[in-house]
Amino acid sequence: VQLQASGGGLVQAGGSLRLSCAASGVTGNWYGMGWFRQAPGKEREFVARISTSGAITSYLDSVRGRFTISRDNAKNTAYLQMNSLKPEDTAVYYCAAGDTVTLTSSRGVRYWGQGTQVTVSS
Repeated sequence: VQLQASGGGLVQAGGSLRLSCAASGVTGNWYGMGWFRQAPGKEREFVARISTSGAITSYLDSVRGRFTISRDNAKNTAYLQMNSLKPEDTAVYYCAAGDTVTLTSSRGVRYWGQGTQVTVSS
């Protein structure tokens, strides 16, 4: 199983970015998927998760209402639409997969993708 993240970049505050996470080596609604982020000097933190069917989502409080997680199971891909970005959203963003129930903690992640840098300028 491999997770390939993409879509990061440099954006001004108030702007938007869409991250993608493509899973390979899997079939069907295989796992819950999520996003974590890690800013310099800080621990990796949970950002958002989505259940296998897409019916259940949850978010870090500071991004709720601005970020939207979704998935396309036909493409084995999850997305993170990030709107109204703030400088404090600057971090390396990692996609993850695992049991939806435990996907709010790094310890609950079964598979990690590589990070993609998101930089928000003020």
